[in-house]
Parts: sequence; structure tokens; C-alpha cells
Amino acid sequence: MRVTQVNEPSQREACLARLCADTYGNQSGLTPLLRFAGVLGVLFEQQAARVLALVDDSSQPLALALLVIDKAGQGMTPMLLADIDTRASSSPAMRLINELAEHAPLRVDAPTPAAEERFRRAGITRWFDAPQGLRVGLSAKHPAGELIDVSPALGVDDAAVAQSFKHDHTVFEDYKQRFVDGLANVPATL
Repeated sequence: MRVTQVNEPSQREACLARLCADTYGNQSGLTPLLRFAGVLGVLFEQQAARVLALVDDSSQPLALALLVIDKAGQGMTPMLLADIDTRASSSPAMRLINELAEHAPLRVDAPTPAAEERFRRAGITRWFDAPQGLRVGLSAKHPAGELIDVSPALGVDDAAVAQSFKHDHTVFEDYKQRFVDGLANVPATL
């Protein structure tokens, strides 16, 4: 297994659509489409986000992650994470996190003790208490020494994306079609 960055635009778009659909599900209204459009229209344009995949020896994707850089440009946060191969006994997505934690300045947010434990097993070694019961974990490669040194990840303003959809229906239709096309064309190999 190896980690690969998805650079080809149509493959990257399809993988992002899959990540949004898997992360937010069918019952979350427009959220998957808003996040898809925001990442494409803002974060990819600013080169602030990357899609990475854990692939097997046949280059078939097992897990996908959307990594977003932080405001200081020092670290990366997996904003979306999905298992593609659900037949595996252990989570390929956590294996992807483990690979990234060994080589990248990674930051993760754990809203529950169970999430923290999954990230700990995936190689996130340093933990800090954050507001509202959130725990912030850093890989050994992250330069921050304490929580105050951790810069927040860049984000997408879903409300602004929704507003742009309301003002220009053709923009909405374009992103909706790209999202549907992406889901239909998730690559079998990368």
C-alpha cells in the first residue's frame, strides 16, 4: 500500500464528490454539495487543499482524505476522510492517517474519546484540551509546541456558497452536475 496525491483534475473532483457524499451522507440536505463547491471554488483555487488516497498494490483506492493547510501554512488537517474499501477488517482511512502522521505536520480534531483513541492508534502522539470538550492531536512532525501555537485550518463558508447559489442558479446547476458526474466517475484506480 502507498499514499498518492490525486492531481488529475477530473479524478480529484470525483474523489472530492465521494468524500463529501460519504462524510455527510444522504440525509444532510445541501451540505455535501456546498462543501464540494466551496472546496473546488476556493480551497483548490488557492492551492490550500489536497486529495490524498491510500491505494493497494493494484492502485485501487482504499481510503480518501481531503487535507487542508492551516492559516499559518505550518500544518495540515484532514477535513474529510472516508473508507472506500469497506471490506477491510480495519479502517483503511486510519491507515492513511497513520501514513500521513509519519511524514506530515498533521493536526486532527477528536470530538469524542473514541475518536481520540482511533487517532492515537493511527499515530497521532500529542494531545491538547481545546474548548467545548474537543481534543486536538498533532503528529510528531507538527512544529507546534502547545495548543496556542496551532493555527486553525482554512475553511469554506457554506453560507456564502449557498448565497452564491441563490444569486446565480446556473452556478448551482453547474456544481450540482459536477457533483453527480463526480460520483458516477470515481476512479477504480489511481
